[in-house]
Amino acid sequence: MVGMSGGERKDDDDRALFQSAMADVDPLRSDTVEPHRQRHRPVPLDLPVGDEHADDLGDLNIDTPEFLEFVRPGIQKRLFQDLQRGLLPPEATLDLHGMRVVEARTAFRRFIAQSLASQHRCVKIIHGKGRGSTAQQPVLKQKTNQWLQQLAPVLAFCAAPRWDGGSGAAYVLLSRKHRTLG
Repeated sequence: MVGMSGGERKDDDDRALFQSAMADVDPLRSDTVEPHRQRHRPVPLDLPVGDEHADDLGDLNIDTPEFLEFVRPGIQKRLFQDLQRGLLPPEATLDLHGMRVVEARTAFRRFIAQSLASQHRCVKIIHGKGRGSTAQQPVLKQKTNQWLQQLAPVLAFCAAPRWDGGSGAAYVLLSRKHRTLG
C-alpha cells in the first residue's frame, strides 16, 4: 500500500468493520416524509365556574419580574424551595400561548377551579415570555402574576425550573383546604 498514511488505513479498516457488522441488517425502506403538523390552539376546559361575568380578577399595579415568585405568609420555606426546584411535580398543565387576555382569563379560572376540585397540589401554567406580542411585553405573564396573587387558594407560585419552561411558565402551589375559587 504505497502512498497510504496510517490514518487512511485506519479509516478503511473502520469502514470494513462497519460494513461487516451491518451485513445482515435490512435497511428501512420509506419514501414518505412525516407531514408538518400544525399545533392546535389550547381549548379552554368545559367546567362550569358560575357567573363568569362577576369576575373578581382585577388589574393590579404590581411589577412583574422576569422570574415570578410569590409566597403567602405561613408557607414553609422548605416547601417553597421544593416547588422552585421542581420536586413537586405538576399534576395538571394549562398552556395560555396564543390566547388573548379575555380567553386566557376564562381558561385560567376554569383550570384553577378544576384543579381545586381535583385536589391537585401543584399545577403548571405556561404563560410564555412575551416574544410574540406586539409590544414585546409579556402580557399573559403579567396577568398570570396578578391573577394568581388574587386567589386565596394559591399558596405560592414561582417560575418553573429551567428544564420545564423557566421564566415562560409558573409552578403553582394550591391549598387542599379549598375546593372552589370562592
